[in-house]
Amino acid sequence: MATPEFVLRLRRSVGHELLWLPGATAVVLDGARVLLVRRADTGEWTPVTGICDPGEHPAETAVRECLEETGIHCAVDLLAWVGVTGVVEYPNGDRSQYVDHTFRCRYLGGEAHVADDESSEVAWFTLDELPVMRPVHLERVRYAAAHEGPTRLV
Repeated sequence: MATPEFVLRLRRSVGHELLWLPGATAVVLDGARVLLVRRADTGEWTPVTGICDPGEHPAETAVRECLEETGIHCAVDLLAWVGVTGVVEYPNGDRSQYVDHTFRCRYLGGEAHVADDESSEVAWFTLDELPVMRPVHLERVRYAAAHEGPTRLV
């Protein structure tokens, strides 16, 4: 499902007002390959992304979204990036802004496939032959793949 039920409930109360939402990006690596999805709504290639459910740790969101969208099981290795997106305005007028937690994840198993209606394609790409992506997504992938150092997930 593209929009979580709790967001739909909020929208019934606040209409198109700006929502501040926590999100997660899963940069899933299998050696020198990275898992990407082609978004059904925009046609863009991106890492797996999603909105945290209420009370859900962003690392859990990354793992859950990866399985829901691609059928791939992964484990979070580290938090590579925390950032704030610009305001996103959707075609229906809804406005949201996200605090994004980008995690480097390790492939554990599963066959990559389109597993929900959010993506039109799912594929593995080598890090040196990535498809055209918006700069922020490319930067997240490259930074997460190269990031060194421990991260404490609290």
